[in-house]
Amino acid sequence: MPKIALAQINPHVGNIRSNLDKIILYTKDAATQGASLVVFPELAICGYPPLDLLYFDDFVKSCKDAVTELALYSHNIGIIVGGPSVNNNDGKDLYNSAYYIHQGEVKQIVHKTLLPTYDVFDEYRYFEPNRLFSTINHEGIKIALTICEDIWNVSNDSLYTQNPMSQLADADLMVNISASPFSYAQPNLRSQILEANVHKYKMPIIYVNQCGAHTELIFDGGSMAIATNGNHVLTLNEFEESLSFVSTETLFDSVQSFAKTESTQYELIHDALILGIKDYFQKSGFTKGILGLSGGVDSALVLYLASKALGPENVLPVMMPSQYSSDHSISDSELLCHNLGIKNTTIGIKDIYDQFIEILEPHFQNKPANTAEENIQSRIRGLLLMAMSNKHGHILLNTSNKSELAAGYGTLYGDMCGGLSVIGDLYKTQVYELCDYINRDQEIIPANILTKAPSAELRPDQKDSDSLPDYNILDAILKLYCEENQSARQIIEKGFDADIVKKILHLVNSSEYKRKQTPPILRISPRAFGIGRFLPIVASYNL
Repeated sequence: MPKIALAQINPHVGNIRSNLDKIILYTKDAATQGASLVVFPELAICGYPPLDLLYFDDFVKSCKDAVTELALYSHNIGIIVGGPSVNNNDGKDLYNSAYYIHQGEVKQIVHKTLLPTYDVFDEYRYFEPNRLFSTINHEGIKIALTICEDIWNVSNDSLYTQNPMSQLADADLMVNISASPFSYAQPNLRSQILEANVHKYKMPIIYVNQCGAHTELIFDGGSMAIATNGNHVLTLNEFEESLSFVSTETLFDSVQSFAKTESTQYELIHDALILGIKDYFQKSGFTKGILGLSGGVDSALVLYLASKALGPENVLPVMMPSQYSSDHSISDSELLCHNLGIKNTTIGIKDIYDQFIEILEPHFQNKPANTAEENIQSRIRGLLLMAMSNKHGHILLNTSNKSELAAGYGTLYGDMCGGLSVIGDLYKTQVYELCDYINRDQEIIPANILTKAPSAELRPDQKDSDSLPDYNILDAILKLYCEENQSARQIIEKGFDADIVKKILHLVNSSEYKRKQTPPILRISPRAFGIGRFLPIVASYNL
């Protein structure tokens, strides 16, 4: 029986030549191993999401030329690959398409019907939806070829008014090519959607998702094949490229499930963040990172993740103690660097801070000390890190967490600066959970970092709890408001103190201008700050 190859690749957005070379390599390998058909992800030719690159005619032409060149390698194997195609009729200029290539030519082009325009997606900005439906026929197998979102409208709670698969129900096999971003909730949801399609249409499915990271978005892969009886006969590893095979005989008549062991939530988050850092650097042409190491849990976690993504020799932690820094913050940081095999450097900021205060004293007009003096320290640290970044060609890694970003507990142009926000989609409580996962076999992040009270150390005896509620309470309220769109009334009805809820929501709303200026945030939750959350800065709405 024919074999079908699932090519789970990591494309590079805009790097059409590199993507094509990879696709050709995988195609040759699949053909050598006896595959009749090889399937690549959505928009694999150009990478997903290409965003406004699609407005450049030359970009679209380069994608078309790549498909033409790829056809030269299809004489002995069928190829399904995603790429943009031109719409010669009314509507948007382009389609998001799947090309079926065989015997040296493009046999058929299938267009995406359901164009998501929510959260991180904005496909209707670029693409015209499909309105014509037909299957493809590959060596006697009638295939319902769909693209990502086209199979997601299968539940009773429908987001769209139509379901493409209902138009293709006479097929033998479903093939879905996808670019589905990772969140810690996505793998289970994805499996449920695929299983629901198999159950509803009584046919097997092959699902091929891209892996890799593109700025904020991380793609986990997780490609799979599910037989007609619902058995998972093939599941590819998350966060890595793979070429795997499944026989059509297994798809249509499977008696055994071969699903791999499920990963835990924090194992997935751990691997996603490391891949996010690694791809951000590699695809941007950088190799080295720098960060401020404070002795706190956030910077400790970022240092660990960066060392795993880039190698300990390519990460420079800079300790910048002030007169308010505790001795254990320095010793804890040194122990962490020792555990990771990383060299650190130290730049004290007390003398610099004293000079700033001396210069500003006549301009502060004898007003009492407040956050202005605290923020000067943070901005001195940001200036020093950016100076080192410029001099040595490092990318500055931001260490702010989601709780801080939500509540505005950070200094613009100080601790909020950087080229990439590594943990900006992790609440503080999740930061501790991920550190516990990292320390599951041995103590890598020193225990004292995890047990001491969090502090910005910008004034004597300062604690986060001076300004914020307990993180267990804060994070629970933030999740309800920022991710689940619950109002103050709804949150209070769940048993939270009314004054605390109103204070937190005020902090979130009044800090929107800060979040608009943060670095790109690696997305690991179903609702992250950044490209998937649009709220006005100058707005007044009492939630």
